[in-house]
Amino acid sequence: MSGIYLHIPFCKQACHYCDFHFSTSMKKRNEMVMALVKELQMRAGEFQDEIVETIYFGGGTPSVLDIAELNLLLDTIYENYKVTSNPEITLEANPDDLSSKRILELLQNKINRLSIGIQSFFEEDLKLMNRAHNANQAKACLTEATKYFKNISIDLIYGIPGASHEKWLQNIQTALSFGIPHISSYALTVEPKTALKKLIATGSIAQPSDEMAHEQFQILVEKLQSENYVHYELSNFGKQGYFSRNNSAYWLGKKYLGIGPSAHSYDGNSRSWNVANNALYLKSMTQSKLPSEVEILTQADRYNEYIMTGLRTIWGVDLQRIENEFGTSALNYLQKQAKKFITEGLLCLENKTLKTTQKGKFLTDGIASDLFLINLE
Repeated sequence: MSGIYLHIPFCKQACHYCDFHFSTSMKKRNEMVMALVKELQMRAGEFQDEIVETIYFGGGTPSVLDIAELNLLLDTIYENYKVTSNPEITLEANPDDLSSKRILELLQNKINRLSIGIQSFFEEDLKLMNRAHNANQAKACLTEATKYFKNISIDLIYGIPGASHEKWLQNIQTALSFGIPHISSYALTVEPKTALKKLIATGSIAQPSDEMAHEQFQILVEKLQSENYVHYELSNFGKQGYFSRNNSAYWLGKKYLGIGPSAHSYDGNSRSWNVANNALYLKSMTQSKLPSEVEILTQADRYNEYIMTGLRTIWGVDLQRIENEFGTSALNYLQKQAKKFITEGLLCLENKTLKTTQKGKFLTDGIASDLFLINLE
């Protein structure tokens, strides 16, 4: 099984924390949609032996597209690829795009899962992040969406400067009040070349506290687990039957095809990525050229990716797989490097599978980096 990701590189306005590829100009929207159609057609041969299980509209803000544009892209996929009978088809959406009318329109096509960028239910938080929606829209869209869609995920951000633990718990409880079956939650991260970075440098916004983020992460984990959500990946919580099939495929190393500017693809042995520039992408597609670069993954690359993704999930790192795919020396190295983290109670071994403990979850990325191999050739 494989997946198709479509990057829709448009947003109404720029969130202060975002470093994804997008444009706030919609002038080339029609041309971009047709270029995505063309790339889907050109690359169908790469997936001729694959069954597409998930289709994911990401971005950017895919909900800026109208129904006809979304349907055109979906029809192109169905015409050129083999799609399973029950695919997960996700649309990332912002609350301000999900009016009652729009939600009813979405029911008329194949999209069956919404991923809604709520981030916070507090007006002051949304203004600090420069979100396009307000707190009332956040609640109103969920009131409507939950009437018609069962499979809904929302994004929430913790560690926001000035947001107390009490406010954070209220955010979680508000989300739970709508019966949302899946929640993705991330710490507010200061990325280079973002507006947030500049605002912190000028003193307009306080530097996010790592300690507060850690504490709010623990509040999140405890609250959601008490409500029977499974913490199946570091930043993702789902009720049984509602794990993201798209994201789970990434973490489990399945193939995926990335369509659109800045989109990444993976075929098991190599990774490729399209140019992160709308004008250059459009120019290349008019010339029927794929605007991408390719990296052949080394054994060490593949080992390191498995360590990183495995430790972030409930499935962990299978020691037998390490030995089978990477050899006894890699297994011995991993066991040696992991020993101190097991002693410190940050990692544990369960049925020959290496996993993070509750204590180690927030430190997963740092732990994984200490287990990486530089060279396995």
